[in-house]
Amino acid sequence: MSSNVDSLVKPGLGGGLGDVFRSRFLLKLLVRKELKVRYRGSVLGLLWSYVKPGVQFIVFYIALGVFLGLEKSPRNPGGLPNYAVYLFSGIVLINFFTEALGNAARSIVGNGGLIKKIYLPRELFPVASVWVSAVHFFPQLVVLVAACFVAGWHPNVIQLGAAVCGFIIVALLATGLGLLFGAINVYFRDSENFVDMLLMIATWASPVMYASTMVQSKLGEGWYNVYQTNPITIAVEAFHYTFWLPTTDGSAGIPPHLLSFWIPLGIVVSIAVLLLGQLTFRRLEGRFAQEL
Repeated sequence: MSSNVDSLVKPGLGGGLGDVFRSRFLLKLLVRKELKVRYRGSVLGLLWSYVKPGVQFIVFYIALGVFLGLEKSPRNPGGLPNYAVYLFSGIVLINFFTEALGNAARSIVGNGGLIKKIYLPRELFPVASVWVSAVHFFPQLVVLVAACFVAGWHPNVIQLGAAVCGFIIVALLATGLGLLFGAINVYFRDSENFVDMLLMIATWASPVMYASTMVQSKLGEGWYNVYQTNPITIAVEAFHYTFWLPTTDGSAGIPPHLLSFWIPLGIVVSIAVLLLGQLTFRRLEGRFAQEL
Protein backbone atom coordinates (compact mmCIF):
# COMPACT_ATOMS: atom_id res chain seq x y z
CA MET A 1 0.00 0.00 0.00
CA SER A 2 2.76 2.46 0.90
CA SER A 3 4.49 1.94 -2.44
CA ASN A 4 1.27 2.85 -4.25
CA VAL A 5 0.86 5.98 -2.13
CA ASP A 6 4.47 6.99 -2.75
CA SER A 7 3.95 6.72 -6.51
CA LEU A 8 1.11 9.26 -6.51
CA VAL A 9 1.90 12.70 -7.80
CA LYS A 10 0.03 15.97 -7.74
CA PRO A 11 -2.42 16.13 -10.67
CA GLY A 12 -1.35 18.29 -13.58
CA LEU A 13 2.38 18.03 -12.92
CA GLY A 14 4.78 16.56 -15.44
CA GLY A 15 8.44 15.74 -15.49
CA GLY A 16 9.67 19.18 -16.54
CA LEU A 17 12.01 19.74 -19.46
CA GLY A 18 12.90 16.05 -19.37
CA ASP A 19 9.40 15.35 -20.70
CA VAL A 20 10.10 17.71 -23.61
CA PHE A 21 13.13 15.62 -24.55
CA ARG A 22 11.11 12.42 -24.29
CA SER A 23 8.31 13.99 -26.36
CA ARG A 24 10.49 15.12 -29.27
CA PHE A 25 7.89 13.93 -31.80
CA LEU A 26 5.22 16.12 -30.20
CA LEU A 27 7.65 19.04 -30.18
CA LYS A 28 8.24 18.56 -33.89
CA LEU A 29 4.48 18.53 -34.54
CA LEU A 30 3.97 21.72 -32.53
CA VAL A 31 6.72 23.52 -34.42
CA ARG A 32 5.22 22.47 -37.75
CA LYS A 33 1.74 23.51 -36.61
CA GLU A 34 2.98 26.91 -35.45
CA LEU A 35 4.73 27.57 -38.76
CA LYS A 36 1.69 26.51 -40.79
CA VAL A 37 -0.70 28.64 -38.73
CA ARG A 38 1.57 31.68 -38.82
CA TYR A 39 1.94 31.67 -42.61
CA ARG A 40 -1.55 30.47 -43.53
CA GLY A 41 -2.83 32.78 -46.25
CA SER A 42 0.54 34.53 -46.52
CA VAL A 43 1.95 35.25 -49.97
CA LEU A 44 5.61 35.50 -48.91
CA GLY A 45 5.51 32.86 -46.19
CA LEU A 46 8.93 32.15 -44.72
CA LEU A 47 10.39 34.92 -46.88
CA TRP A 48 9.14 37.31 -44.19
CA SER A 49 12.17 36.04 -42.22
CA TYR A 50 14.27 37.99 -44.73
CA VAL A 51 11.98 40.95 -45.43
CA LYS A 52 11.26 42.12 -41.87
CA PRO A 53 14.88 42.16 -40.58
CA GLY A 54 16.00 43.59 -43.93
CA VAL A 55 13.68 46.58 -43.59
CA GLN A 56 14.66 46.95 -39.92
CA PHE A 57 18.33 46.95 -40.87
CA ILE A 58 17.87 49.57 -43.60
CA VAL A 59 15.97 51.91 -41.26
CA PHE A 60 18.53 51.65 -38.46
CA TYR A 61 21.50 51.86 -40.82
CA ILE A 62 20.25 55.06 -42.45
CA ALA A 63 19.17 56.63 -39.15
CA LEU A 64 22.20 55.66 -37.08
CA GLY A 65 24.97 54.90 -39.53
CA VAL A 66 24.35 57.73 -41.99
CA PHE A 67 22.46 60.49 -40.16
CA LEU A 68 24.03 60.06 -36.70
CA GLY A 69 27.46 59.23 -38.06
CA LEU A 70 28.18 55.83 -36.49
CA GLU A 71 29.58 54.55 -39.78
CA LYS A 72 33.31 55.16 -40.21
CA SER A 73 34.07 57.32 -43.21
CA PRO A 74 36.66 59.88 -44.35
CA ARG A 75 34.45 62.58 -42.84
CA ASN A 76 33.93 60.55 -39.66
CA PRO A 77 37.15 58.64 -38.83
CA GLY A 78 35.92 57.94 -35.30
CA GLY A 79 32.98 55.78 -36.44
CA LEU A 80 32.74 52.00 -36.58
CA PRO A 81 34.30 50.30 -39.62
CA ASN A 82 31.90 48.06 -41.54
CA TYR A 83 29.04 49.36 -39.45
CA ALA A 84 26.55 47.51 -41.65
CA VAL A 85 28.01 44.15 -40.59
CA TYR A 86 28.22 45.31 -36.96
CA LEU A 87 24.57 46.37 -36.98
CA PHE A 88 23.14 43.33 -38.75
CA SER A 89 25.07 40.81 -36.63
CA GLY A 90 23.40 42.30 -33.57
CA ILE A 91 19.96 42.62 -35.17
CA VAL A 92 19.67 38.95 -36.14
CA LEU A 93 20.45 37.85 -32.59
CA ILE A 94 18.23 40.37 -30.80
CA ASN A 95 15.39 39.54 -33.21
CA PHE A 96 15.75 35.88 -32.27
CA PHE A 97 15.52 36.75 -28.59
CA THR A 98 12.56 39.13 -28.89
CA GLU A 99 10.54 36.75 -31.07
CA ALA A 100 11.36 33.71 -28.93
CA LEU A 101 10.53 35.34 -25.59
CA GLY A 102 7.50 37.24 -26.87
CA ASN A 103 5.90 34.11 -28.31
CA ALA A 104 6.95 31.82 -25.45
CA ALA A 105 5.42 34.18 -22.87
CA ARG A 106 2.06 33.92 -24.68
CA SER A 107 2.30 30.24 -25.61
CA ILE A 108 0.43 28.73 -22.64
CA VAL A 109 -2.53 31.13 -22.87
CA GLY A 110 -2.52 30.85 -26.65
CA ASN A 111 -2.81 27.07 -26.46
CA GLY A 112 -5.32 27.11 -23.61
CA GLY A 113 -7.93 25.16 -25.58
CA LEU A 114 -5.53 22.28 -26.13
CA ILE A 115 -4.28 22.33 -22.53
CA LYS A 116 -7.85 22.07 -21.18
CA LYS A 117 -8.69 19.09 -23.38
CA ILE A 118 -5.73 16.73 -23.03
CA TYR A 119 -2.64 16.34 -20.94
CA LEU A 120 0.77 16.76 -22.52
CA PRO A 121 3.98 18.28 -21.17
CA ARG A 122 3.12 21.98 -20.91
CA GLU A 123 6.77 22.98 -21.32
CA LEU A 124 6.41 21.89 -24.93
CA PHE A 125 4.64 25.15 -25.82
CA PRO A 126 7.33 27.65 -24.71
CA VAL A 127 10.09 25.40 -26.05
CA ALA A 128 8.29 25.06 -29.39
CA SER A 129 8.06 28.87 -29.59
CA VAL A 130 11.83 29.12 -29.17
CA TRP A 131 12.34 26.48 -31.88
CA VAL A 132 10.07 28.36 -34.29
CA SER A 133 12.10 31.50 -33.66
CA ALA A 134 15.26 29.53 -34.39
CA VAL A 135 13.75 28.49 -37.75
CA HIS A 136 13.36 32.20 -38.55
CA PHE A 137 16.83 32.99 -37.21
CA PHE A 138 18.85 30.72 -39.49
CA PRO A 139 17.79 32.29 -42.84
CA GLN A 140 18.90 35.64 -41.42
CA LEU A 141 22.18 34.04 -40.34
CA VAL A 142 22.76 32.86 -43.91
CA VAL A 143 22.32 36.43 -45.17
CA LEU A 144 24.70 37.69 -42.48
CA VAL A 145 27.38 35.16 -43.42
CA ALA A 146 27.05 36.07 -47.11
CA ALA A 147 27.44 39.78 -46.28
CA CYS A 148 30.48 38.98 -44.13
CA PHE A 149 32.18 37.16 -47.01
CA VAL A 150 31.58 40.17 -49.24
CA ALA A 151 33.22 42.35 -46.56
CA GLY A 152 36.30 40.11 -46.42
CA TRP A 153 35.35 37.77 -43.57
CA HIS A 154 38.18 35.54 -42.32
CA PRO A 155 37.17 33.97 -38.98
CA ASN A 156 39.08 31.34 -37.03
CA VAL A 157 37.71 28.34 -35.14
CA ILE A 158 37.64 30.19 -31.80
CA GLN A 159 35.57 33.00 -33.28
CA LEU A 160 33.10 30.51 -34.77
CA GLY A 161 32.85 28.83 -31.38
CA ALA A 162 32.06 32.20 -29.80
CA ALA A 163 29.05 32.58 -32.12
CA VAL A 164 27.76 29.15 -31.09
CA CYS A 165 28.11 30.15 -27.45
CA GLY A 166 26.29 33.42 -28.11
CA PHE A 167 23.38 31.56 -29.70
CA ILE A 168 23.25 29.07 -26.81
CA ILE A 169 23.19 31.92 -24.28
CA VAL A 170 20.22 33.57 -25.99
CA ALA A 171 18.36 30.28 -26.52
CA LEU A 172 18.73 29.26 -22.87
CA LEU A 173 17.78 32.72 -21.63
CA ALA A 174 14.71 32.95 -23.89
CA THR A 175 13.59 29.46 -22.85
CA GLY A 176 14.01 30.22 -19.15
CA LEU A 177 12.22 33.56 -19.33
CA GLY A 178 9.58 32.03 -21.61
CA LEU A 179 8.82 29.35 -19.02
CA LEU A 180 8.74 31.97 -16.25
CA PHE A 181 6.48 34.50 -17.93
CA GLY A 182 4.46 31.86 -19.78
CA ALA A 183 3.41 30.41 -16.41
CA ILE A 184 2.84 33.81 -14.74
CA ASN A 185 0.78 34.98 -17.72
CA VAL A 186 -1.84 32.32 -16.99
CA TYR A 187 -2.60 34.03 -13.67
CA PHE A 188 -1.70 37.66 -14.44
CA ARG A 189 -2.25 38.75 -18.05
CA ASP A 190 -0.45 42.02 -17.32
CA SER A 191 2.79 40.07 -17.68
CA GLU A 192 2.40 40.28 -21.47
CA ASN A 193 2.77 44.05 -21.29
CA PHE A 194 5.73 43.67 -18.95
CA VAL A 195 7.42 41.32 -21.42
CA ASP A 196 6.83 43.82 -24.25
CA MET A 197 8.57 46.53 -22.21
CA LEU A 198 11.39 44.12 -21.32
CA LEU A 199 11.96 43.34 -25.00
CA MET A 200 12.06 47.03 -25.89
CA ILE A 201 14.63 47.63 -23.16
CA ALA A 202 16.68 44.60 -24.25
CA THR A 203 17.04 46.01 -27.76
CA TRP A 204 18.55 49.26 -26.51
CA ALA A 205 20.35 47.93 -23.43
CA SER A 206 22.69 45.85 -25.58
CA PRO A 207 25.33 47.08 -28.05
CA VAL A 208 23.28 46.26 -31.14
CA MET A 209 23.24 49.72 -32.70
CA TYR A 210 26.09 51.38 -30.83
CA ALA A 211 29.54 50.37 -29.60
CA SER A 212 29.94 49.16 -26.02
CA THR A 213 32.97 51.47 -25.73
CA MET A 214 30.50 54.36 -25.80
CA VAL A 215 28.88 52.97 -22.65
CA GLN A 216 32.28 52.59 -21.01
CA SER A 217 33.25 56.18 -21.75
CA LYS A 218 29.94 57.57 -20.46
CA LEU A 219 29.37 55.41 -17.37
CA GLY A 220 32.90 54.54 -16.27
CA GLU A 221 34.48 51.15 -15.60
CA GLY A 222 32.30 50.17 -12.63
CA TRP A 223 28.91 50.64 -14.25
CA TYR A 224 30.29 49.27 -17.52
CA ASN A 225 31.04 45.97 -15.79
CA VAL A 226 27.46 45.89 -14.50
CA TYR A 227 26.26 46.58 -18.06
CA GLN A 228 28.38 43.69 -19.33
CA THR A 229 26.72 41.15 -17.01
CA ASN A 230 23.60 41.25 -19.18
CA PRO A 231 23.61 37.88 -21.04
CA ILE A 232 22.17 39.54 -24.15
CA THR A 233 25.05 42.01 -24.18
CA ILE A 234 27.54 39.14 -23.88
CA ALA A 235 25.87 37.21 -26.70
CA VAL A 236 25.77 40.24 -29.00
CA GLU A 237 29.45 40.94 -28.34
CA ALA A 238 30.19 37.28 -29.13
CA PHE A 239 28.48 37.73 -32.49
CA HIS A 240 30.43 40.93 -33.11
CA TYR A 241 33.61 39.05 -32.26
CA THR A 242 32.71 36.34 -34.79
CA PHE A 243 31.18 38.20 -37.69
CA TRP A 244 32.25 41.82 -37.47
CA LEU A 245 35.78 41.83 -36.03
CA PRO A 246 37.23 39.56 -38.78
CA THR A 247 36.02 42.06 -41.40
CA THR A 248 38.09 44.84 -39.80
CA ASP A 249 41.80 45.31 -39.19
CA GLY A 250 41.37 43.79 -35.71
CA SER A 251 41.92 47.01 -33.78
CA ALA A 252 38.23 47.66 -33.14
CA GLY A 253 36.94 47.55 -29.58
CA ILE A 254 35.76 44.20 -28.20
CA PRO A 255 35.33 43.78 -24.42
CA PRO A 256 38.47 42.35 -22.79
CA HIS A 257 38.20 38.84 -21.35
CA LEU A 258 35.21 38.09 -23.58
CA LEU A 259 36.20 34.47 -24.09
CA SER A 260 37.74 33.72 -20.72
CA PHE A 261 35.21 35.42 -18.43
CA TRP A 262 32.15 37.06 -20.01
CA ILE A 263 30.95 34.21 -22.22
CA PRO A 264 31.24 31.61 -19.40
CA LEU A 265 29.42 34.07 -17.13
CA GLY A 266 26.67 34.52 -19.72
CA ILE A 267 26.19 30.75 -19.97
CA VAL A 268 26.03 30.39 -16.17
CA VAL A 269 23.49 33.23 -15.82
CA SER A 270 21.34 31.81 -18.65
CA ILE A 271 21.35 28.35 -17.06
CA ALA A 272 20.37 29.91 -13.73
CA VAL A 273 17.45 31.72 -15.42
CA LEU A 274 16.43 28.46 -17.12
CA LEU A 275 16.36 26.66 -13.76
CA LEU A 276 14.37 29.51 -12.19
CA GLY A 277 11.89 29.44 -15.06
CA GLN A 278 11.49 25.66 -14.82
CA LEU A 279 10.98 25.75 -11.03
CA THR A 280 8.37 28.51 -11.32
CA PHE A 281 6.63 26.72 -14.17
CA ARG A 282 6.50 23.46 -12.20
CA ARG A 283 5.07 25.26 -9.19
CA LEU A 284 2.29 26.96 -11.16
CA GLU A 285 1.35 24.45 -13.85
CA GLY A 286 -0.94 22.38 -11.61
CA ARG A 287 -3.80 24.88 -12.04
CA PHE A 288 -3.25 25.86 -15.68
CA ALA A 289 -6.36 24.06 -16.92
CA GLN A 290 -8.58 25.58 -14.21
CA GLU A 291 -7.26 29.13 -14.72
CA LEU A 292 -7.50 28.94 -18.50
